[in-house]
Amino acid sequence: MQKTFAAPARLSVDHYENFPVASWLCPAHLRAPIVAIYRFARTADDLADEGVATAEQRLADLAQYRNDLMLAAKGKSTSPRWQPIFANLQWAMQEFALPLNLLEDLLDAFVQDVVKTRDYIGYANRSELLDYCRRSANPIGRLLLHLYGLQDRQALASSDAICTALQLINFWQDLSRDIPNGRFYLPAEDCAIHQLDHQDLLNLRSSPAACRLIESMVVWSRGLMNQGLPLVHQIPGRAGWELRLVVQGGLRILEKIERQDFDSLSMRPVITLADMPVMVWRALRMRNRWAHQAQPL
Repeated sequence: MQKTFAAPARLSVDHYENFPVASWLCPAHLRAPIVAIYRFARTADDLADEGVATAEQRLADLAQYRNDLMLAAKGKSTSPRWQPIFANLQWAMQEFALPLNLLEDLLDAFVQDVVKTRDYIGYANRSELLDYCRRSANPIGRLLLHLYGLQDRQALASSDAICTALQLINFWQDLSRDIPNGRFYLPAEDCAIHQLDHQDLLNLRSSPAACRLIESMVVWSRGLMNQGLPLVHQIPGRAGWELRLVVQGGLRILEKIERQDFDSLSMRPVITLADMPVMVWRALRMRNRWAHQAQPL
């Protein structure tokens, strides 16, 4: 007999995020699976880089976490350690047929985080960093599209562009936190163009060259976000409005980095309640501009 699971009664999001996660804008019937996915990914991310565990312990924890994922996918009981996480995810996997390969991709990225941090290995170029984002960020967007019932090629490409842009924006936002902890996402090739290396950036002191480097990262990220903008008009209803706010949250961080003269080595910009009216207004303008362009001649 196939095992059945009840929908989770209450789930919460307990980390700072630049954008809403399963907010009231999200369709009510999708909030539980979306937060189940979020908490699965958030917990694995914390295993990879939060606390004082050794790299070896982190890798062992992630291996156990992956084993629980495989058990959940088979409808079996998981270990007690993360039982609430996997109970909710198991329900979502059964109820919505979530693609297992996308969840595995996320774990691959978190393992890579540990290895890169342990050996203090950065990314050689933008292509390497994009490959990381393909596994660390893009699966989230594709899982959401799966829930929304959108699987056409244009939607997937736009989702990947937005998710990669959001991941990169988070990197440039968190330079002052990541670099001291061995997480170095500025591509070595771009650092060399600006005559910088890891050692130049370890002290987190801003310089004209460092600001030009970060400016180039901001331009790159904004270009990727713009590539994905058609998706906000493809997703209908409240989910589409939530995506508009997600996009505006990312763009707002880029704007704040620009306003501080691209010095995010010593100053970390964040989204506050004061930013919400601007983001909402810009989200509305995205809709109005599209509606105007869509009117027949």
